[in-house]
Amino acid sequence: MSYIEVNHITKSFKVAKKKSGLKEAFKSFFKRDYKIVEAVKDISFSIEKGEIVGYIGPNGAGKSTTIKILSGILTPNSGKCKVGKMTPWLDRKEYVRKIGVVFGQRSQLWWDIPAEDTFDLLKDIYDIPEERYLKTKEELVEKLNLKDIINVPVRQLSLGQRMRCEIAASLLHEPDILFLDEPTIGLDAISKQLVRDFIKRINKEKKTTIILTTHDMSDIDALAKRIILIGKGQVLYDGSLQKLKNNYANKKYIKVNTKDAINIKMKGVLKKVKEKDGYAFIIDSKQLNISDFLNVISKQVQIEDVEIDNENLDNMIVNLYEDLKI
Repeated sequence: MSYIEVNHITKSFKVAKKKSGLKEAFKSFFKRDYKIVEAVKDISFSIEKGEIVGYIGPNGAGKSTTIKILSGILTPNSGKCKVGKMTPWLDRKEYVRKIGVVFGQRSQLWWDIPAEDTFDLLKDIYDIPEERYLKTKEELVEKLNLKDIINVPVRQLSLGQRMRCEIAASLLHEPDILFLDEPTIGLDAISKQLVRDFIKRINKEKKTTIILTTHDMSDIDALAKRIILIGKGQVLYDGSLQKLKNNYANKKYIKVNTKDAINIKMKGVLKKVKEKDGYAFIIDSKQLNISDFLNVISKQVQIEDVEIDNENLDNMIVNLYEDLKI
């Protein structure tokens, strides 16, 4: 049995219908019409202990609902979920000691006091023994480079500094599972790299199971080997990131710098655009080998330079969405 088992989970919400106009608004005071919205429909998956899984999908797909069920905030309409031997919404008091949550757009830090004061408060909330708390805090301060900012009021911190403190706060009680929702949103390149390196480090050293939800595909590419794609409340893809790349990374972007005109018609050339210093091509590498393509062109024109780029992960996900019609 896997560490996290989600079996046939469904969750729907009763939402009031809202119509425009003063007359309709007045009528709604006396009688409201409702509709049922299915946020999650019969979702099943399993996650092994120590895995990093990217849980992705478009807005409204059901990601947040699933995470709230997994963290014990919501109770599903039907289905089962086991994390270890616990059911998140039934064993909530014991379960929350095992999880950490970081929301990129919500803060668990008190705004007007230093992060360390919030850490001390969390120590009491989680009833962490003094010796263990001091040791864990010291490790987090060192690994996340918080020494110079831990005593600064949170409102005076930059976004990158605050996010590092948020991650430290979520890990003070040494959780077995870490839920990360947009952990690098709005961060600069240096802060992103620091956060990603730290996440990989705690996963390797502590075997922390990490579920990452994000729209930043570079986070997924840097951290996760497996992705679960959800759309319209259902799991549409569950597999390795490498398999996805193998299936959708066939487009190659080739720029050929030349002063000569290129006239070429080959199967697999998807697009040709004339540019100032040459031509830009998009080719399908499943139909046309790059070396064969360049060999044909080199016989026609004098090539000054060549640039070759692979399909990026964002475009692969978009193509996957199109294939799955979501």
